[in-house]
Formats: sequence, C-alpha cells, structure tokens
Amino acid sequence: MVFVDVGCGDGFFSLLTAKVVGKQGIIYAVDSDPQAIERLKAKADKQQLKNIKVKAAPAEETVFCTGCADVVFFSMVLHDFKDAVQVLQNAKKMLRPMGLLVDLDWKKIQMPFGPPFKIRFSEQYAAGLLKMTGFKVNKIEDVGSYHYVVMAKSDAKCG
Repeated sequence: MVFVDVGCGDGFFSLLTAKVVGKQGIIYAVDSDPQAIERLKAKADKQQLKNIKVKAAPAEETVFCTGCADVVFFSMVLHDFKDAVQVLQNAKKMLRPMGLLVDLDWKKIQMPFGPPFKIRFSEQYAAGLLKMTGFKVNKIEDVGSYHYVVMAKSDAKCG
C-alpha cells in the first residue's frame, strides 16, 4: 500500500500508517515546515520505520509519483494551503485509478481552539472543491463534535 500524507506536520498519521502498511508499504509525507519534517524523521528513526519518505516543500509543488498512491490523506490542513485546488490536482495525479482521497478537517463552527473560524472549510465547501477537481465524493461524515471527514475517489483515469 502507498499512503500519501499531505501537510503531515511532525507525522502523527504518517507514523501510525507506516506501522499498518508494514515494510512492503510506502508512506510519502510532505509539509512546508522543515522543522516538522526533521521531527518526523527523528521519530521514524527512533521507531525504526524505514518506509517513510519525507519532503519539506509546499504541497502545491509536490507530486511524489504518478498513479502510485492508494490513499492521499489530508488531516486538518486543506484550508491552510495557498492554492487548495492545485493541491487537490496534485493529489489526483498521485492517486491510482479509483484511489481514495480522505480529508479529515475541522467543522466550520465557532470553538475556542483550532484554526480561526474564517479560514475553515465547511463540509460542503470541501466536497465542492473535490468535485471541481474531478473527484467523486463517496461519503461526508461527522467525526466527533469538532471534525468531519470527506472521502472521495478519483475517476478511472489518473490526473
């Protein structure tokens, strides 16, 4: 399995997934913060996880592979990109035909933590961006009180 963690930070999900996919799987992780990438590398080394390939770069400029990924994952970051459409187009290029895109994000509700309300994407807005970039939205679901997940498939053609 190939899992791409876009906006990975210091690798919470990259590290968990690296254990799940095992030595035969590959995790690609990108974040624009070089210090977060260094922390991820250190954690991976400490846990002896050799299947994580990291890159410090903007997601708008990152395509690890063409048609190789089973899953492209965004955790709480889609609203942070300068060009979310470009990031989603890059995700589509990386996904295998019928690959899965997962966007886990903050609900667009007022709360005393998380990103500012004004930059959050609603579930409908995130789903609209996915549809606009050629994804078929399969599921939109609440994940607890503060988060939602949108799952979408790429069409039968790569990017």
